[in-house]
Amino acid sequence: MTTLALGPSWLDPDYLLNTFGVWGLLAIVFAESGLLIGFFLPGDSLLFTTGLLITTKQLDFPLWLCIVLICIAAILGDQAGYLFGKKVGPALFNRPDSKLFKQENVVKAHEFFEKYGPKSLVLARFVPIVRTFTPIIAGVSGMRYRSFITFNIIGGILWGAGVTMLGAWLGKIDFVHKNIEAILILIVLISVVPIVIEFLRARSKSKKAAAAEGEAPGAAPSSRGRHAKR
Repeated sequence: MTTLALGPSWLDPDYLLNTFGVWGLLAIVFAESGLLIGFFLPGDSLLFTTGLLITTKQLDFPLWLCIVLICIAAILGDQAGYLFGKKVGPALFNRPDSKLFKQENVVKAHEFFEKYGPKSLVLARFVPIVRTFTPIIAGVSGMRYRSFITFNIIGGILWGAGVTMLGAWLGKIDFVHKNIEAILILIVLISVVPIVIEFLRARSKSKKAAAAEGEAPGAAPSSRGRHAKR
């Protein structure tokens, strides 16, 4: 089977699995789930390809055991990210002149958790890049550990088991084998839809705020004119 690398060839899920096997997969899942250096790794397409290769006997590893290990790696990755954010994060990110983060980002993250609650940890699992930074920001913003660990486990299982089992299920369909490159591209596109939607919302809100500020100065002279006539 040949898959399409969406970027450098060493990010091709097929190449990664053939080169590093399941243990390399677990390291990637761990890194992408909570380490800053893992945000560029192909988590979704990698899990999907793993399920597909196992169900077609191209990867010799028990599916159930692989799923269990993936879920554990995902949960531990988020755990590492949370602890990093809680213990080291404030010292690194709360400075206004930080190159990685600004203090306002921590405030926004706290507001995000206040608005959506711990379920944000589950939703973030299915969004590339966001899932890497979410547990770190959760630690920085002081999210309660009990809430974090609960939804970390839920999110890790839903994502790790769900995407891998989807690959295993669809791997039994001939159409998927013949169009694996298109399927992987579709997975990536679907996973970035939430990012695009959030970007468009933020842009729309920014435009409305700018328009409101532009109208405000014009209203004041009109009010003063009415008072002058009186």
